[in-house]
Amino acid sequence: MQQYHCNTTQRSWKKGSILEKLGICTKPTFLKWSSSAMPAGSEPRLYTIDTKFDNVTVRIYQPKGLSTGQRGIIYLYGGAGLFGSIKAYRMLCRYLSRESESVLVCVGQRLAPKHRCPAQIMDCITATEYFLKNASDYGVDPNRIVIAGDSTGAGMVPLVCQHLLTRKDLSKVRAQILLYPNIQTLDYNLPSYQQNRNVPILFTKWTAEFDLRFMNVKLAYLDQVLKGGHVSEEMKMKYKKWIHADHIPDEFKVRGYKPPPPVPFSKELHEMMKLSFDPKHCALLVEDDVVRQLPETFMLTCEYDVLRDDGLLYKKRLEDNGVPVTWHHAKDGFHGIVSSIDWFFEWPCARVAAEHLTRFIKQF
Repeated sequence: MQQYHCNTTQRSWKKGSILEKLGICTKPTFLKWSSSAMPAGSEPRLYTIDTKFDNVTVRIYQPKGLSTGQRGIIYLYGGAGLFGSIKAYRMLCRYLSRESESVLVCVGQRLAPKHRCPAQIMDCITATEYFLKNASDYGVDPNRIVIAGDSTGAGMVPLVCQHLLTRKDLSKVRAQILLYPNIQTLDYNLPSYQQNRNVPILFTKWTAEFDLRFMNVKLAYLDQVLKGGHVSEEMKMKYKKWIHADHIPDEFKVRGYKPPPPVPFSKELHEMMKLSFDPKHCALLVEDDVVRQLPETFMLTCEYDVLRDDGLLYKKRLEDNGVPVTWHHAKDGFHGIVSSIDWFFEWPCARVAAEHLTRFIKQF
């Protein structure tokens, strides 16, 4: 069953490549359409409402029969800021709302390249602020709200939490949940990027390509970025304390790791990818005094995922600054596993990870 989903994703991307070459539509547009086209039955145990929070499209899932003062979840979906959608994430959102007995708000962020970064982050911030202000209108206690996300959405979760630290007029977020986060674009040669470069459903080359599209950088620079040509030696030394293979435990290097050779630095490319070095875009680069104020965290990583080490590095940053982290590592998992929950091709490791996640949420 897992092979079915992997092959489907690869076929969709290849078909998208053909359509893009023909000038019909971009690859992300086709992948967004194909993922949203999958059928899903109704969920009789939930009320579902499509609405807008300050002009940001959201879908609200509310368990039937709940009283007031319930917990709330704000969900930021993945898709590299290019092809995620509320519809594509309906099964996972239903599961989380139902099993954790929470009111869940799935945020429909605008997508690149039509809407350039940081439009996606701003949509997530806007929707979150609205929900925190108006939580009681949806039967939610504003002091019982967590923010969750997967992949690129998980990379946005701490960015939203960092922003909310400046809003003293709003209730504090109770926890943040990061499912295999895409949290940095500086180093595509960490051990997990090398070990899992060709492991479905997310290849190392695809990861970098998605990031370039998201930042509106020409794909002609893809090979340079993969080698690290966008990062100067000065920057590498500056951020070595946070982003480096040395911080990955040895147990995660047993499948192999080779330090990358030096590559020529491109100042032009560095300027194009300046968002990579902005703490408002990369949570791994924010200063310690900000990290210390972040809420309790749930982290999911997968062994066969190029983004595994992004999660491990951020987990270390949080723990080094005294932030409690509940960590689940899926030893047989790979990128996107939780999104298979309740589908006919559900992966066994997805159910285990989802149960760990819902137990974490239900403690609040």
